Amino acid sequence: MPTWRDPEVAAMREMFVAIQPQAGAPPPTWPERRVQIDAMGAAAPLPEGAKVESLTLGRVPAERITTNGADPGRSIFWLHGGGYCIGGCASHRGWAARMGEASAAVAYTVDYRLAPEHPYPAAVDDAVAAWRAFLAEGHDPKRTVIGGDSAGGGLTVATAVAAREAGLPLPAGLHLVSPWANLTNASPAYHAKGETDFIITQAGIDDFAANYLSGGKDPSAPLASPVFADLSGLPPMLIQVGSEEVLMSDSILLAERAGFAEVDVTLRIWPGMIHIWPFFAQLGASAKATAESAAWVRSRVP
Repeated sequence: MPTWRDPEVAAMREMFVAIQPQAGAPPPTWPERRVQIDAMGAAAPLPEGAKVESLTLGRVPAERITTNGADPGRSIFWLHGGGYCIGGCASHRGWAARMGEASAAVAYTVDYRLAPEHPYPAAVDDAVAAWRAFLAEGHDPKRTVIGGDSAGGGLTVATAVAAREAGLPLPAGLHLVSPWANLTNASPAYHAKGETDFIITQAGIDDFAANYLSGGKDPSAPLASPVFADLSGLPPMLIQVGSEEVLMSDSILLAERAGFAEVDVTLRIWPGMIHIWPFFAQLGASAKATAESAAWVRSRVP
């Protein structure tokens, strides 16, 4: 195992090891995994004065999070991670609030349907439906950034591609953190970083993919794996990925594919960082990455 340059990451690895099931124990159920990620997201308090409102966007449950100093005309539309099987507004409320506060924006999170109960393309259908309803409410796409982490990062690109095909206005930018945009789950980083990525394992991510793509759906379908989609005409992207995660190669591939399509792409590989590290508020690098995100959001939506 590696010697972690960041002692906070080393401590987090020990925590993750401690919560793994004992050898021979049955794996946790999907409801149990969902409770676990919600608890992890709730570990950090919301920014002081943050206001959380439940709403629906179309038929999709969502939340609006307003922090002190938020510009009501600047929005972040966030699609959560969790392998399309876990996560939601509850797990990502704190992170969305921190991003909203840092970028002086109102944050929206979307509770799209989860697999295995609702496999592909349910998440894409819900995200597009929510985006359509968001626009119908009068929100300005030119003053909105769509973003997402992990599976939500891949879903962000898929939503933009589907919205473009449907003739819907596109946002001012796409912000992707450790995006899972290639569900074939085969790239050089899976081998090179398989021992250092203590959040994603090959078996684990294959299980998520199998449940999301149940029924023999094609993992290279463009809206499942948007690295294989036509990315032309998409808005500028910021991709943040850690050097110690198995999704690093696919982030590089996504940036390359977007570049070939003449999309403005900023790719940031953070040395020593793990999968979706900005999610973990206890990491000092989380605040630094969020500050970088916020600066990019403000540059896209002055």
